Amino acid sequence: MSAMPIALLLTTAATGAVGVAVLRTVLKLRRQLTELQAQLAENQAAGRGAPLPAARASAGADEIRAAVAEALAEERERELAEARAFWAAQEARDASDAPSLLNFAENDLFLPRQADFAGLDSLEPVAEPATETEEFSGGAPAGGESPELAAARRRHPSHPDFVPVQSPVVNDHERTVTALEQLAADQVELSDVRPGPLGTLDVYVFADGTTLCMTPGHRETAERLAAAVREGETPYLLGGSGVSGAYTLTFACGDDMVYILADRVIASL
Repeated sequence: MSAMPIALLLTTAATGAVGVAVLRTVLKLRRQLTELQAQLAENQAAGRGAPLPAARASAGADEIRAAVAEALAEERERELAEARAFWAAQEARDASDAPSLLNFAENDLFLPRQADFAGLDSLEPVAEPATETEEFSGGAPAGGESPELAAARRRHPSHPDFVPVQSPVVNDHERTVTALEQLAADQVELSDVRPGPLGTLDVYVFADGTTLCMTPGHRETAERLAAAVREGETPYLLGGSGVSGAYTLTFACGDDMVYILADRVIASL
């Protein structure tokens, strides 16, 4: 028996085996596809019976305004807290840098001598002006009151002669605008620029000791002026004004001009 018929027989057997395997695979895939279609049909039927969830109601305009107002209030409180912390640190640093009396030389202190009090012995004591009650009672305090008690009565708000202490009212906005105008008129140079973290508060220190705190800060502008101070370009304030509660500042920096717009400016005089 030759090898050719054997090879043909083996090839036929292998082809038949492959065909049977392919047929079984096709039947299995068809069965799975049928099951998948049935399951999909069941899911669709169940989905048609289930009610759809209702659409969410949009938030009202009042709620949005309240949320925005609350966020702005928190931001304002945080900025004010940072400004207070900065001023507290500045005052503590100034207090630590201030010279103590113990460091003064003996010649710098003024100590009164006994001869300075020589002309004070001949002075007569000043008598308190008599009140109406004392005048009618012959000069004696009414009810046996002491002069100290009578003077205290005159200082009481219920007394007719009471004069309240007048304290000057200082407007922060007007004081800040005046300080900006003075800095611009004198062309006081910047001596230090301290950009705040995340653009919250920038501090500008001038050569005469005036300090400006601006919020919100602009980091690029502050770094530009700080670099100019380090390079010796000596930027100075050309002008500043308050517009609708905000402030606009213009700095001369070499041949360029730098503009700054801030919501609030606090000036230390």
